[in-house]
Amino acid sequence: MEIPVMDISSAEMARTPPFAEEGMGAPQDGGQDGGPDGGRDGSMVMEDAAGTRLLLSAEGEAGARAQWRGSDPDAVRALLLRALERVTAIRPAPTPLRLLGLDAADGVAPAVRDWLVAEGLAVPAGAGLDVFPGALWQRPELWLPMVRAPFPQRFALTQGRRHPVRPAKPEGVVYARHIPWLGARFELRTVDIAADLPRFHRWMNDPRVAAIWDEAGDLAKHRAYLEGLQADPHLLPLMGAVNGVPFAYFELYWAKENRIAPFYAAGDYDRGWHVLVGEDGFRGRAYVATWLPCLMHYMFLDDVRTTRIVGEPRADHHQQLRNLERSGFARVSTFEFPHKRAALVMLTRERFFGDRLWVPDGTLPQVPERAPPTAI
Repeated sequence: MEIPVMDISSAEMARTPPFAEEGMGAPQDGGQDGGPDGGRDGSMVMEDAAGTRLLLSAEGEAGARAQWRGSDPDAVRALLLRALERVTAIRPAPTPLRLLGLDAADGVAPAVRDWLVAEGLAVPAGAGLDVFPGALWQRPELWLPMVRAPFPQRFALTQGRRHPVRPAKPEGVVYARHIPWLGARFELRTVDIAADLPRFHRWMNDPRVAAIWDEAGDLAKHRAYLEGLQADPHLLPLMGAVNGVPFAYFELYWAKENRIAPFYAAGDYDRGWHVLVGEDGFRGRAYVATWLPCLMHYMFLDDVRTTRIVGEPRADHHQQLRNLERSGFARVSTFEFPHKRAALVMLTRERFFGDRLWVPDGTLPQVPERAPPTAI
């Protein structure tokens, strides 16, 4: 991403009025920020609730310069991470981002610079730092409202399969990300049966969904289905929403104790997933490029020990297989489930973060002709 240069010296920052209000965004709980991406000139200005402000502007073709007002290194660091996340969210070039401005002779710059290097997000490079987007996007606090330490490892047997004991399931919003090409906020949240059952029931009885899932039925059947998932430690049902509007259902599973385990050498922390998009207004590439990488991102962030994500779509579901291939999945094999002929697909952690697959195939999707629906 190229940001037009906005050259403001430290002295000018001290005597000029506050930065232009375009681009101001106050991070909310969990570090999430729903504000605009930048001002009219392409610079990015961010502010926190305590009044600390940060300006990120372009420096040449592959760099950026950070400037700030405030004396709290932690506050400046938090704003800088959020600004870097916004820049790298739509910057497909596979090179580090040269970051300048952290050589100021104050108490803030050395602390921020040393922290970035110590945390493995950057390395010294001339007068600045080279920031690695693939490392930045592995910082869970930028997208997960609640960051949990890896659950201590101990093992159990389930139907003859030895696997790690899984942590208690989260509740509420588990992942949130601003999507630049939609100008909207995408969220993953846990299923609330009382609130979501009518919607889930309608989706499962949609002929397009029923043809793939084969779970059409009455409310009682669908209530029992969701209750069974919530009682199973290896499954996590989620709803996907754009600007608070639910449009998709996701079913995550730990592969070691799942029915897929006999068909490949499942790792202790491999995860898999199923999806249905229930609302027609949220179909198309701009939305696939939203929910698919976000879902993968969440699974990699949720447990640092997860190095592979697998799937088993129907072998004849050609559209889904094309979407998966564009998103970094490799087709490993084809095998027979009792109910379908399936393709085993796999995405590695190294591929996702190394190739910046949070923007599939490295290009920005076209913005939909109509804004995302605001209610259903």
